[in-house]
Amino acid sequence: QTSRAPAISVSAESCIPAGLRLGPVPGTFKLGKYLSDRKEPGPKKKVFSYGVPPVFQVRMVRGELVDEAGSSALEWIGLIRAARNSQEQTLEAVADLPGGQIFYRALRDVQPGEELTVWYSNPLAQWFDIPVTATPTHDEKGEERYICWYCWRTFKYPNSLKAHVHFHCALSHGRPFLHHDH
Repeated sequence: QTSRAPAISVSAESCIPAGLRLGPVPGTFKLGKYLSDRKEPGPKKKVFSYGVPPVFQVRMVRGELVDEAGSSALEWIGLIRAARNSQEQTLEAVADLPGGQIFYRALRDVQPGEELTVWYSNPLAQWFDIPVTATPTHDEKGEERYICWYCWRTFKYPNSLKAHVHFHCALSHGRPFLHHDH
């Protein structure tokens, strides 16, 4: 797996309402390519949602998310980390049409201080041939683990396995993900 500098943690400074769309995501879309089971500490960036709570915000920018310097989402959206599982996911990657521009959509109200993390919507995952499901097994300690059925590498989180199969597993050769019952 390719190593890189620690990811920047992007968090909400104010409430981000469910359904708010960010984007489009610029550049080549490779969500999850550098995802690992570990959450690496790194620099933090706070983003604000002007025009939504708190009510006392005086500067309004028509509901657009901006960072602490007032920069639009296009300048920092690529810094949002991939979610390792659905419990930590706050955003989903969506596209209006297959092969169209990709946006991030808030799955629920994101509270101040929460980190923004994103994973593929099911239709977008299918479009990119990213596995949609991953079934856990249990190790000798009873802890959930996710196993690559091509190379037998184990992962702590389902999205780490999905990213591995799509981007890194030399043995999968682009074949669709096999479920444990196959």
